[in-house]
Amino acid sequence: MMVATALAIVRMRHLFAVVMLSGVFSLLSALLFVTLDAVDVAFTEAAVGAGISTVLLLGTIALTSRTERLTVNFEWLPLLVCLVTGAVLIYGTLDMPNFGSADAPVHQHVAPGYFERTPHEIDVPNVVTAILASYRGYDTLGEVVVVFTAGVGVIALISGLGRGGRRGRGGRPGKEA
Repeated sequence: MMVATALAIVRMRHLFAVVMLSGVFSLLSALLFVTLDAVDVAFTEAAVGAGISTVLLLGTIALTSRTERLTVNFEWLPLLVCLVTGAVLIYGTLDMPNFGSADAPVHQHVAPGYFERTPHEIDVPNVVTAILASYRGYDTLGEVVVVFTAGVGVIALISGLGRGGRRGRGGRPGKEA
């Protein structure tokens, strides 16, 4: 579904549809992260990717054109750069172990160290919680700050603070009951 959504985004010319499909892509990406048991990353993707990014892009469309301007000439250099970069990235993944493989280096060297040290160093029974809260504390703090900032941004945009303050009952500024 993510590939179909990405292809639809590339083919669209109406920017509103592109923004909506980008939000759908972010939500699908968040579902993928949940499937991979990375709920913290999924929550961040949903809040920032599908939430605040969609709202900001819709605001941009409101200030600009609703359709993409078609270009007459075709540039080969950007296409070549993308193809070469994609080929290098795919080549770089050929040596990686299979997903979930028990003989992957992370399961042989990194994970046993966490399992051995966590009860003595942190005294938290759940190793995943210990890793997120202590060993990766700054990273988790950064994720929390991003989610908090996205939430504040969405609340500010929804509340209409950019329109001159509070609204009255009639929906127009300055009409207090």
